[in-house]
Amino acid sequence: MIHLIYFLTFGFFLTAILGLLASGIDRIVTARVQYRVGPPIWQPWTDIVKLLGKENLVPRGASKMTFFSAPLVGFASVVLVSTFLWLSNLNPSQTFGGDLIVILYLLMIPSISLMMGGFASRNPLASVGASREMKLILSYELPFILAILVPVIKTGSMIRLGDILNYQSQNGVIAGSLSGTLSLIVALLCVQAKLGLVPFDVAEAETEIVSGPLIEYSGTALALFRLMKNMLLFVLPFFLIIVYMGGLRVEGIQWLWSILKFVGLLVLITVIRNTNPRVRIDQAVRFFWGPVTVLASIAVILAMMGV
Repeated sequence: MIHLIYFLTFGFFLTAILGLLASGIDRIVTARVQYRVGPPIWQPWTDIVKLLGKENLVPRGASKMTFFSAPLVGFASVVLVSTFLWLSNLNPSQTFGGDLIVILYLLMIPSISLMMGGFASRNPLASVGASREMKLILSYELPFILAILVPVIKTGSMIRLGDILNYQSQNGVIAGSLSGTLSLIVALLCVQAKLGLVPFDVAEAETEIVSGPLIEYSGTALALFRLMKNMLLFVLPFFLIIVYMGGLRVEGIQWLWSILKFVGLLVLITVIRNTNPRVRIDQAVRFFWGPVTVLASIAVILAMMGV
């Protein structure tokens, strides 16, 4: 029963609200950086409600089952990840062994769902976007996994989020060490790509391939994809906070520090988005397989040395 409460209350409702709020803040900051007035902070809510009232169109020749199941699969994976993260953050003893590995797998599914939807639509531009998403996920997953290995090594091979949080509460946050800082930088760059934000928005590049995998989507299906991405804007920084910064705490003054940690990561993501041009897919692959993987490997070596 407690798991169902976490799934509905924290995994879905609270995460959706916080994700839409984070998206609204991101859009406002982006507009200010570009010297625009920008939309109101509640604009993401308005967009989702508007899409829910529109008709669901299916392109001719598309695989209807795959086309409509893709957003459901991606959305469900984000809700599951959020549930696991809230459960480990609020009740570390309630988590299960190896949940970190399960979360890493689930965090790949939103990108895979975009690929499924793009290829299923049979649109040439959607297929181009899906193929770019495939290359992108192959490029950033290696350094991302290497970066997550650093907290595992520093905690004595713990692969349970509750154990990692308990270790940080007793020994200090992982990000406080040199290897932890380097791996956090790598993980943040990979998160930027997972979110599909500039400079790694090559899969949906609106000025080139008109939203890529999402070009044929409308109505509820598109709303699910948009809500999935908005929720990821909260879930991915939340994951980094748990693994590297000791999680979110609401006891006493700790709630203020928790807000600052999340806002700090959100600001970094927004700054990266607004200060870099879009890279080509081949440049993104070389960047992640080159300097980012090297930096992640250095962090792993330093962690094994106890630095």
